[in-house]
Amino acid sequence: MAGCKIANERSSVHTQAQWTDHSSFLLTILPFKRVAQNEESRPNLVHPSVDLYLTRILTHPPPQKKPWQEWNLSSPTSMALQAVNLSSLSFAYRTKSHTRTNNRLRISASAASSPVVSATSSSIRLTYLEINSWILDISGFNILVDPILVGNLDFGAPWAFDGAKKFVKNYKIDDLPELDCLLITQSLDDHCHLRTLTPLSQRNPDLPVVATPNAESILEPLFRNVTYLEPGERTDLEGKSGAKVNICATAGPVLGPPWQRPENGYIVKPGENGLSLYYEPHCVYNESFLENYRADVVITPVIKQLLPFFTLVSGQEDAIKLAKLLEAKYIIPMRNGDVDVKGILSAILSSAGTMEAFQEMLAREIPEAKLLEPTPGLPLEISFSSIS
Repeated sequence: MAGCKIANERSSVHTQAQWTDHSSFLLTILPFKRVAQNEESRPNLVHPSVDLYLTRILTHPPPQKKPWQEWNLSSPTSMALQAVNLSSLSFAYRTKSHTRTNNRLRISASAASSPVVSATSSSIRLTYLEINSWILDISGFNILVDPILVGNLDFGAPWAFDGAKKFVKNYKIDDLPELDCLLITQSLDDHCHLRTLTPLSQRNPDLPVVATPNAESILEPLFRNVTYLEPGERTDLEGKSGAKVNICATAGPVLGPPWQRPENGYIVKPGENGLSLYYEPHCVYNESFLENYRADVVITPVIKQLLPFFTLVSGQEDAIKLAKLLEAKYIIPMRNGDVDVKGILSAILSSAGTMEAFQEMLAREIPEAKLLEPTPGLPLEISFSSIS
């Protein structure tokens, strides 16, 4: 496969997806949710991101061909699907409606005909705001990524999981620089944080947004200018200063049944010959999809986050494989599991691997690559006069 695929070939991107990530988390908290018997009397108890996930399972039937006959499934959850028919599951559940007004536009993205390649000259400035949140200054184009700036991360169930930042606790929406774009990788609360996005949209409803189509029901009531990218599509944006970037979506984790579209990673490249950057917050990727791509800078987790029998976030050897695949010059590790956690799930969450172990692995496997660990809240600048 060469470059980004056009829209009618999107299904080929899904053939090696993994059903990992928050599937086990949401199915763990689901039995504790009280659901009213009818929409009129039902209290507002189910968080929109949980609604969205369950809607995918309950309203999207599987294809006629069993998914595991043509999918390369490797997670424990995925393999279990070979013995379980999801269509037989029954929940006392009704989805909420998401109001949309006529002025909410779904902007189609252009398809690309060539892969994103390495840069000849450029600079980037990265500010890590903990969990999955970043400010990316790509040659003067400011991108806010997966922001969590209002309250904690709790998926609408703080008694089960309540995650608080450790360092950048007082950074608020008012502290943000002038933004050119909001970038959303996934549709669940740790990426598409409704308590942050609501006030952000009230301040700037016309802010350009690039997002996975899986988050459409959350974003459409909030923002007027949203570009939904399927994996394999790209779009060009121009900032207030005249700086330009190209954003190409890549295939990330699958958060629902395995026939669902994956969530997104992104390759961002300024102008025609800028320094390229890859970002995907769970170190889950499609190798065949990425084999024709290059990224000079890779932002990825390197420490795994685990539930019993499930990998929520990958890292370590998978991050090394990713860096090799993209021929990265610099790896920026993110510690999206390094939060102060309360709730009943905190007792069963664990991590695997260390930053030191990853650094040793990187020095052994890719000695020419450099590891640059960001300090939360402080900008990390990477400038190049020449990158081959």
